[in-house]
Amino acid sequence: MLSQPSSRETEVLVVGAGPTGLLLAGDLAAAGVACTVVERRDGESNLTRAFAVHARTLELLDARGVADELVETGEPLGALRLFDKVEVDLSRLPTRFPFLLVTPQYETERVLEERAGGLGAEIVRGVQFVGLRQDADGVDVDVRAEDGSVQRRRAAFVVGADGVGSAVRRSLGLAFPGHSAVQSLMLADVQLTEAPPDLLTVNAVAEGFSFLAPFGDGWYRVIAWDRRRQLPDGAPVELDEIRDITRRALGTDYGMHDARWLSRFHSDERQVAHYRVDRVMLAGDAAHVHSPAGGQGMNTGLQDAANLGWKLAATVHGWAPAGLLDSYHAERHPVGQTVLRASGALLRLAMLRPRVLRAARRTLGGVLARTGPVARRVAGMVSGIAIAYPAQRGEHRLAGRRAPDVVVGESRLYERLRAGRFVLLDRSDDDALARLADEGFADRVTVLRTPVAATTGWPAVTLIRPDAYVAWASDARAADERLSGGREALQRWCGPVAAATAAEIVEAPDLGDRTSSPSPPEPDGPWVSDREEWR
Repeated sequence: MLSQPSSRETEVLVVGAGPTGLLLAGDLAAAGVACTVVERRDGESNLTRAFAVHARTLELLDARGVADELVETGEPLGALRLFDKVEVDLSRLPTRFPFLLVTPQYETERVLEERAGGLGAEIVRGVQFVGLRQDADGVDVDVRAEDGSVQRRRAAFVVGADGVGSAVRRSLGLAFPGHSAVQSLMLADVQLTEAPPDLLTVNAVAEGFSFLAPFGDGWYRVIAWDRRRQLPDGAPVELDEIRDITRRALGTDYGMHDARWLSRFHSDERQVAHYRVDRVMLAGDAAHVHSPAGGQGMNTGLQDAANLGWKLAATVHGWAPAGLLDSYHAERHPVGQTVLRASGALLRLAMLRPRVLRAARRTLGGVLARTGPVARRVAGMVSGIAIAYPAQRGEHRLAGRRAPDVVVGESRLYERLRAGRFVLLDRSDDDALARLADEGFADRVTVLRTPVAATTGWPAVTLIRPDAYVAWASDARAADERLSGGREALQRWCGPVAAATAAEIVEAPDLGDRTSSPSPPEPDGPWVSDREEWR
């Protein structure tokens, strides 16, 4: 029986309390948007699928003040070994986080849930999404409570962050095209008699592959695949199966014993065609799912949420310029597509069987690891540091690029981004554009004034989005040209002029030589070259 619509309405209802949904809920709550998260799990899940938190994700968490807390829960890894001699050096990435953080997914969820709840997001567990209906003013969502009753909730917008089997996606009638990348993957949580020498242990041979990652409490997650035993998902898994392929792939099973959990599953490569359908958005695995190679799945979902949150908040608050919410799909769909292809290619390389091809893989991996520009580009792609978004023709070469963290005054840029606002970094010799931002966009833009230094690689004026990407920049010498371009950019990105209110202007010392280096080239799709840090 369907109960009457709930008297409690929310502006955004998020379905799914995984990492993607929790980051989004925290961003919305921080922006003053009433947000409710519904989650069918009524307790913590023992299933940890993700262990890797990449550098760009850590930067985005740093812009929310929780990166350092998460880093304390895990171990940094300066190089990511994929198989044979294929190793990605992360230690030279231009970031505060030149590593891959190895920590179980439940730690990421814990940190994000504490943040979201502390900011006022409502998180309701033991509630299952049933269906939805949209109209011109909002979305009615039916959910089933623990007692079996179906309740109706009303929201202005709905975000489906409910995983690969997304009920929200199905309710929209959206196809999830793609294919199964690998069948009969085996998962287990085990203890080891001997600790592996590497933080993450992985290798692939002709017969299959094995991967070991620590939970940090004495338990290890093992993911293994045996080419000779291809069974359906429901087929039971014996620990001896996993021991056998692990010994063949790694040379030892490290005394694997006492499995507390065993499962068999398949991994898909799929992507929905539309991330937005009117008032309903999809994010994370509900929108795209990749092979586990490279540890991209959770990271891509978290970056979806970081892109969507401020745009959705702007729409709820009524100042979003035309097309801003549509840009979520326009920017994130190509990234998801690229990640899908790249992780799929890595998986297929790991699964090579012919000896000659595996020998070529070893040789090529060694060559690439020693080729500086190629190695840096791969590190930028894997870590997410090199992700960029499309810019309009004729825009500054940095438009759409990741903004590197730099010192401004007594803090860093990413600390200034924790307010969830745009940042106008003005290094020009006049304050006309800064005054315009102060007077017309004080509720959306923080102005940071710094003096000019001709030796630096920063533009004269840079408008940085809340998600730490460059919205607009100008090197124009003429003050009227900077003012004209800046006025258009503020209105294009920040919406209509608001009533004049006091805005924060920080008088900061010059950025100096810490930002000097050659300018980067033009972006190439969602990925750009490794010459990423403009300093």
